[in-house]
Amino acid sequence: MQETTEQIRNFLQFIALQFISHPEDAQLKVAEVSEDHIRFRLVLNKADVAILIGRNGFTASAIRNVLKAAAIRDGINATLQIVSHDEERQRLAAIEAGQTFDDEIPVESTDEADDETLEESS
Repeated sequence: MQETTEQIRNFLQFIALQFISHPEDAQLKVAEVSEDHIRFRLVLNKADVAILIGRNGFTASAIRNVLKAAAIRDGINATLQIVSHDEERQRLAAIEAGQTFDDEIPVESTDEADDETLEESS
């Protein structure tokens, strides 16, 4: 699963950097939710979120379809969330307060220590 995770991470970094205007504000968080489920979360500048999601969500949908196809090939389920820094701060504050979200796995079963800032490759 590590190889698939790394391939998808590289794909997401490449794609995101093609669309966004503020790569210095971007973070890619990866959580291995279970043995066969990886969750990616792109935390972006608010203006970049709108750009990456695209009109009617078509851009984000296309990115998610490629991500899922790559993961399914190796028997893995992969999901992608695209959020702003404000939304991420609210989510973390709610988790610290003991609240959980319907669309998320409880924080105890995730490992998001693998956060990184997106960087352009030379």
